[in-house]
Amino acid sequence: MNAIDRTPADLLRSALAADPARPLVTFYDDATGERVELSVATFANWVAKTSNLLQDGLSVEPGDRVALLLPAHWQTAVWLLACSSVGVIADVAGDAARADVVVAGPGRFEEGLACRGERYALSLAPLGRRFVPGPPQGYADYAVDVPGHGDRFTPYAPVDPEEPALIVAGAEYTGAELVEHARGDAGGLGLTGPGSRLLSGLPYDTWEGLSAGLYAPLASGGSVVLCPNLSRAGEEAVAARIESERVTVVRAGS
Repeated sequence: MNAIDRTPADLLRSALAADPARPLVTFYDDATGERVELSVATFANWVAKTSNLLQDGLSVEPGDRVALLLPAHWQTAVWLLACSSVGVIADVAGDAARADVVVAGPGRFEEGLACRGERYALSLAPLGRRFVPGPPQGYADYAVDVPGHGDRFTPYAPVDPEEPALIVAGAEYTGAELVEHARGDAGGLGLTGPGSRLLSGLPYDTWEGLSAGLYAPLASGGSVVLCPNLSRAGEEAVAARIESERVTVVRAGS
């Protein structure tokens, strides 16, 4: 990664310039049997569309707060990088009543109604399918709206790396702090570059889970195998996955 990268969005741009075809996020859901692999280019395309949805569709501005009521999931990772790209604060599992926008998944829709601003619902179904027959009351369907937005994104104002970018487990981080911590974690985890593959079974509700499940692999030029329901897979299945995915580091939790 480039030494001048100051925000997670910068890290993604550098990854895209270095090798757009390599895997960045491989997602397994052992509750449904789903496997999705996103290259850097595919992930960046989702981020660009979501960033345009935030900036043009929702008219958010730098400093606004987006409550992410979502589990560890590849679409959550997309929203985290989109927030960084626009310069808004990603408030993971945050208070919907204090948010300008809420993005919620199954089991969190009632909670998200406390937001007086715009609300988006994610089905988190395989392949990111839309809701049938429609989204929950009070929500727009992300899967319906995001495809119509552009594949390239440019913020209206440069993102300030010293401004707040993330809130998780009560701690606030600027974009620059995110990058600094992620780089430090990557070294501690033994992530050494493009060949590094970290399998994470950690949830996204702590810095440790976010770092292992997204930021540290991105900061190192590596990739993540994200497995939020890893406890549903047997030991043999996990061992086979580690081998088939060429995993070099495992963070499975207790």
